[in-house]
Amino acid sequence: MQKNIHRIILIFSILFLDSSFAIKAQTSVNPDSSLQSILNGLEGTELTLAQAQEYALKNSTSIRRAEAGYLAAAGSLRRERGFFDPELFFRINYEDIKEPTASFFAGADVLITKSTTSQTGLKMNLPIGTQLELSLNTLSLKTNSQFAFLNPEYDAFGSLSFRQPLLGGFTASGRKTLTSAELQFEAEQKRYEQEVVAINSQIEKTYWNLYTSVRDYAVQKLTRDRAAAFLKETELRQQAGLVGPNQTASAKTFLAQQELLLIDREEQLDAQSDQLAVLIGVRPEKGSVRFKVIDNPPNNFSVVPVEEIIENAFDNNLELQAAQKDLDAINILADAASWEALPRVDLTGSLVSTGIGGDSKDIIFGGDTLRTTSGGSFGDVLNQVFKRKFPGWNIGVEVSLPIGLRKGLGEKDRLEATALNVQQRYVELSRILEQQIRAAHRELSHGGNRLKAASEGVEAAQEQVRIGTIEFQNGRITAFELVRLNEDFAIAQRSYSQALVQTVNAIATLKQLTSGKYPVTTN
Repeated sequence: MQKNIHRIILIFSILFLDSSFAIKAQTSVNPDSSLQSILNGLEGTELTLAQAQEYALKNSTSIRRAEAGYLAAAGSLRRERGFFDPELFFRINYEDIKEPTASFFAGADVLITKSTTSQTGLKMNLPIGTQLELSLNTLSLKTNSQFAFLNPEYDAFGSLSFRQPLLGGFTASGRKTLTSAELQFEAEQKRYEQEVVAINSQIEKTYWNLYTSVRDYAVQKLTRDRAAAFLKETELRQQAGLVGPNQTASAKTFLAQQELLLIDREEQLDAQSDQLAVLIGVRPEKGSVRFKVIDNPPNNFSVVPVEEIIENAFDNNLELQAAQKDLDAINILADAASWEALPRVDLTGSLVSTGIGGDSKDIIFGGDTLRTTSGGSFGDVLNQVFKRKFPGWNIGVEVSLPIGLRKGLGEKDRLEATALNVQQRYVELSRILEQQIRAAHRELSHGGNRLKAASEGVEAAQEQVRIGTIEFQNGRITAFELVRLNEDFAIAQRSYSQALVQTVNAIATLKQLTSGKYPVTTN
């Protein structure tokens, strides 16, 4: 009698578990209430996609490296611009010399001269290769010579001189380094801006990959929980004599496998969270081991014809524009080298003005007393120079002809070969860009059908589990067969996650390849 009562209790327990198990099996899959419950209960530091991208812009090492390259190019540009800035110069020199003499006209047995020379002025380089120099030279001389008409004597010499290369290509040669620096600066600026776009795209992909890992973990935990409930039911059915021990063993094996897979999924989830933390430079809050995604991937996309996207990318891709700037910069140097390989012919000239003054001294020579009329203060000397009282000018041509011209021609050949190399890099980048766009566009164009098929697969797998559970309870299939159905359900759920993220990652890739110009419509 007691044994029958025990059997009746087991049967009622089985019926209760069967009904509970059936209810769980009939739960909607997308969204799945049990799955959503696990997702809501998952621990972690909440993080939105916008927050992740904001952190990355502040902390990304690749952005900082790109910024450093951009700042270095800005410094080089500032240096090259400074080449054309006016340059003030000033030099002064004092001499005290004693030298023996053998001539009566030296004016002393030991001639002592004390002189102070100075030079001041302004230098400037023009973008057409012209070198200008405005200078004022002065000399103050004291001597013990008895034949010095002016003691001390003041001399001044002012000049405005120039040098203009005639075969140097003018702006092509004179401005080559500045123009090249300007183009390199623009190239590095575009690379920096492209890196910002790339990081945003990479963060978006990593965020959605974390979303996939979270969902896969939740699916695996749901499968593990179902396996545990299934094992409990199978054990009760075995005690009631409804199934054999082999089916209980199958249920135990299935549960053990799901426990191991759950550990793997958790490790993958934490690893994906760590990868995101490295990119954004921020760790989860203290006490949390991972980030928890808040946003859901968009599920409504606009699909633009691929040729339109390629044209858009060629117009807007900043990396491609930077490569074009690199090519322009090296072509500037190559063009200048073509001129510089020629013989050097410079036109030179200057306008000059002189002045003289000092304290006049009487000179007794024989029976005559002589005196100069050129005296005057130092201010009077400068006045003579500025008013060009004693003007002069000169003009000339300088020619330099290296024998063989190998140095200039060799540099020209080197720069032209470098330009060819840079040009091929540009072509290679454009081809790779087109290839990447076509690959991402294929994924996007199939995204709707892929999501539809994956969603239908989830629904079908859920229906299989529901029907299989009922058939197992009625003894029409074995526990092993029901185990396989549950595994198919888990695979279908993961396939749905992968299909969803694959599509949004394709969108992120197209944004990056078009430097943020790809049109997207989100839900």
